[in-house]
Amino acid sequence: MSAIGSPAPWSVASPRAAFGRALAVIVLALCAGACAQSPPPQASPAPGVSTQDAAELSRLSLPHVGLRARDLAVVINDDDPMSVEIGRYYAARRGIASDRVIHVRFPARPVMNFGDFMRVKEVLDARLGPEVQALALAWTQPFRVECMSATAAFALGFDPASYCAEAEGCVRTKPTPYFNSTSNAPFTDYRIRPAMLLAATSVESGKRLIDRGLRSDESWPEGKAYLMNTSDKGRNVRAETYERVKSVLGPAYPIEQVDADALEGKTDIMFEFTGVAQVGKMRSNRFLDGAMADHLTSWGGGLIGYDQTTALDWLSAGATGSYGTSTEPCSFRAKFPDVGVAMAHYLMGETLIEAYWKSVLMPGQGVFVGDPLARPFGGVRVSQTAAGTVISTRALPPGNYFFEAARSSVGPFQVIRGVRVTGFGVRQLTLPAGDTRYFRVRGVPPPPAPASGAAPASAPVEATAPS
Repeated sequence: MSAIGSPAPWSVASPRAAFGRALAVIVLALCAGACAQSPPPQASPAPGVSTQDAAELSRLSLPHVGLRARDLAVVINDDDPMSVEIGRYYAARRGIASDRVIHVRFPARPVMNFGDFMRVKEVLDARLGPEVQALALAWTQPFRVECMSATAAFALGFDPASYCAEAEGCVRTKPTPYFNSTSNAPFTDYRIRPAMLLAATSVESGKRLIDRGLRSDESWPEGKAYLMNTSDKGRNVRAETYERVKSVLGPAYPIEQVDADALEGKTDIMFEFTGVAQVGKMRSNRFLDGAMADHLTSWGGGLIGYDQTTALDWLSAGATGSYGTSTEPCSFRAKFPDVGVAMAHYLMGETLIEAYWKSVLMPGQGVFVGDPLARPFGGVRVSQTAAGTVISTRALPPGNYFFEAARSSVGPFQVIRGVRVTGFGVRQLTLPAGDTRYFRVRGVPPPPAPASGAAPASAPVEATAPS
């Protein structure tokens, strides 16, 4: 199955014949094209809905999508003044509980040694409960823990035999089961806490990053994805996936392939993916709040002291999230974000940290940077029509669902119909005028996948040319 393809077909029998007569109670409109690019004319963001709309929303329960502030812990290095100020600012702006703000001490230098890592990890292991699903690391350096990236080491544990490639040269590293998963709780499901650096060149730039992430939340930005097809054959290996990405995600969000080494003068960048060592004309562009942008090259995750464009440069130019490798990865696509997977998870309402982490099959060398909780495509829009209340959302991922109704908010709920959702974009659900029942959209778990050691069908092709 393709990483960004539709789920396998399914069918479900109507639980009762009477339910068949009630199929019109909730109408699910799968919108693409123009509908996916802009919400209905009278729609408004969930945070500012009217009292009437809020009452209507309270009668509909949708599946949970995306991490929240309660799922995140912030780690601050008290030996790094910039870490302290940025970490405290992030915790305050995001409403992170005080017991989820962890203070540690270690030297602020590009590469953390194993001893310092273990001392910090012991503190985290003692302080973090099982409900903490992800980490915001409030520093720019270290970006490596010996031969692993810092974000991978804190997420996966320091395991050079599995995640490092320096000793062996151009080799694959251990894949993560979190890749392209549907999990909303990575620590609960996989014992992985995805980590992301709140990286910045200064306290002021760090605060601007955080503010961009907050402004992006549930904003449904009307921008464009730019897929760069460059002349750098060694670094342009993701370009062979672009046609598939455009085919699957094009109906849900505008995508443009640009055959050039640099993008220039654009004002609507929501996604940019390229493959060059030096990204030119970056500051001639405008990135929308919540934008995701990265380039495939060797040292994009070497945030300080390298001569290639870095993930930090993308943040400085206005992106809200980026990625780069901190040790030589060679041209393995599996060690870089899968463009379609990253876009698909972000567009379906997941957070930046989820979308980025789920897009990298082999993340042991990769540094994830940005605002982990940025969630531009989450939330709902509400509008009133003669037919009833129309609720629009992007946060119904492809899959199988039951629509259920009850006379009370506590149930019992009865199945009205089963529906298979395919593709990505805005879904519209109409609560009929005059109907005061409570409704629920409940996901149907997929059948267990057969045990197999095979890589996903979308797994990147092996390559050995250094990048």
